[in-house]
Amino acid sequence: MIQLKTQFTLEEFLALPEGDITYELIDGEAVPKFKNDEMAPKFFHSSITGALFILLSAWAQGKGRVVIEWAIKLTRNQQDWVPVADLTYVSYNRLSADWLQDEACPVAPELVIEIISPGQTFGEMTEKATDYLKAKVQRVWIIDFRAKTITIFFPDILPQTKRGIDSLEDSLFEGLQITPQEIFQQARISC
Repeated sequence: MIQLKTQFTLEEFLALPEGDITYELIDGEAVPKFKNDEMAPKFFHSSITGALFILLSAWAQGKGRVVIEWAIKLTRNQQDWVPVADLTYVSYNRLSADWLQDEACPVAPELVIEIISPGQTFGEMTEKATDYLKAKVQRVWIIDFRAKTITIFFPDILPQTKRGIDSLEDSLFEGLQITPQEIFQQARISC
């Protein structure tokens, strides 16, 4: 494990070398995304990530990009914040199709998806969803594979929890027609 100093500027954090541990910038500190082995992504988490990537990438053709584990430059409590969402969707309207840089996402995406890992709670993920919304992300999906639910957080209305054949249709994602059941089936996690 890399021995890190305790406080980083955004530029110092983004200049850190890549390694085996994924870090997020929180309150000026480089914090491991997964704080222990219990939280590290396991089969269900990875399978859902893959299923979502396949389903969303097919829909996003010509509209935007879907990226796994991409750091995002945001602000939280008037400080630089660099979370690493499990999946991110950013349209070409926000980040042009010809943008090609090997760096953190420079804009607030339309959608971030976080999958609850073992050792994480729904409450912790709800706090993170609130932080994303305050940072101008338009939608946050929190996926609970144990409950087989997807809770959608909006900037202006209460969250909605979807399960089974409930549609995830949203005017923000025109033409996207999927259900939690389809996602969990694609991941080969029975509903």
